[in-house]
Amino acid sequence: MTTRWLTPEEQRAWRAYIASAALVEDALDRQLQQEAGMPHLYYSILATLSEAPERRLRMTDLAEGLKITRSRLTYAVTRLEKDGLVRREDCHWDKRGSIAALTEEGMRVLERAAPGHVETVRALLFDRLTPEQVGQLEEIFTAVAGGFQGDTAHATADDVPWRRRSNKPCS
Repeated sequence: MTTRWLTPEEQRAWRAYIASAALVEDALDRQLQQEAGMPHLYYSILATLSEAPERRLRMTDLAEGLKITRSRLTYAVTRLEKDGLVRREDCHWDKRGSIAALTEEGMRVLERAAPGHVETVRALLFDRLTPEQVGQLEEIFTAVAGGFQGDTAHATADDVPWRRRSNKPCS
């Protein structure tokens, strides 16, 4: 098998993506920690739940929407639950599943954090792009994410994080 090395153009694009992704995520985490006392992931959980019908989602659907493993989501929701921002409920139609529900306090925290967060997102990303580039960015990353998910009916457990099982043995 012959290695398909990156062209110089691809290498520059790859390195630019890696650098920008790391810098944006770091800046968002710092801003949210300073202003809201939570990491970006926790904010994303609250924001996703706020947009869901009745502010509730099945945990597996929440993990899929956030593109994270179920075990990472479980840990984060447990922390948010301890802070009174999210509550877990039984899933009546699937006894194995559970629901994450945004509490009123969680909604208040999200409403206080959102203006600073959106201003940071604008400053870090959208204020640096033309409207044409924003459209291209959406098109590019929709194609990239779609390539990972492909036909989810035929995707293996390792193809997407929310389908992966923990390697930890049960105790």
